Amino acid sequence: MGLFSKRIDKKVASYQRELIETHFQEVDNMYRRMRGWRHDYRNHIQTMKVYAANGDLEAIKRYLNELDTDLSTVDTVIKTGNPMTDAILNSKISLAASRGIEVRADAHIPVRLGIPELDLCCIIGNLMDNAIEASVKLPQDRRLIRVYMDMKGSQLYISLTNLTAGGKLEKSGTRFKSSKGSQHGLGLVRVDAIVERLGGYLSRNSEEGAFTTEILLPTVNSSPKKSDSSPV
Repeated sequence: MGLFSKRIDKKVASYQRELIETHFQEVDNMYRRMRGWRHDYRNHIQTMKVYAANGDLEAIKRYLNELDTDLSTVDTVIKTGNPMTDAILNSKISLAASRGIEVRADAHIPVRLGIPELDLCCIIGNLMDNAIEASVKLPQDRRLIRVYMDMKGSQLYISLTNLTAGGKLEKSGTRFKSSKGSQHGLGLVRVDAIVERLGGYLSRNSEEGAFTTEILLPTVNSSPKKSDSSPV
């Protein structure tokens, strides 16, 4: 590997570490808000008891509406059980929401996986970015991404589906053609390389109006292949 390539790899790795740390901090702040809301629970109950004692139903309604709005910001946090996955997944869900995209996520992951966290974040980040870019092309009432993650025996199963415009996508070799250019293709190449290096399985499927990616990653007794380039 040339000196220039090594420098590029180091810059990419450094940037990704900084990005992941930022995402982790965002989720940590969300957890802090949740703990704060629970701490204030008794105060909220006492306040409503006072309103009830005074027969002030309108005040109770207003207070409940305020609490409902406050709690909805807490409920947007996805808690998978794995802090680093929480960080990248919640960051992407927040990005999707800002673009009018609904995300339905059901994710359950052990805290310790045995999979490099940087690899897992790269996979989830690229899949979500691609799904978001495809979704913004649709009318807002059709923008939907479904995420499912869970253990299947000793393997981590990841499934991500996004609605698409038109029919099936045209396939070129092992990948589907895209009009989004080289950056989109680079993201897919990186995901493929990580899954292969970890000894996993990847499948992409284009149906009428939907695109799905499924991945299986071994988490125990696996012997990942050495990467001779970037850590991702």
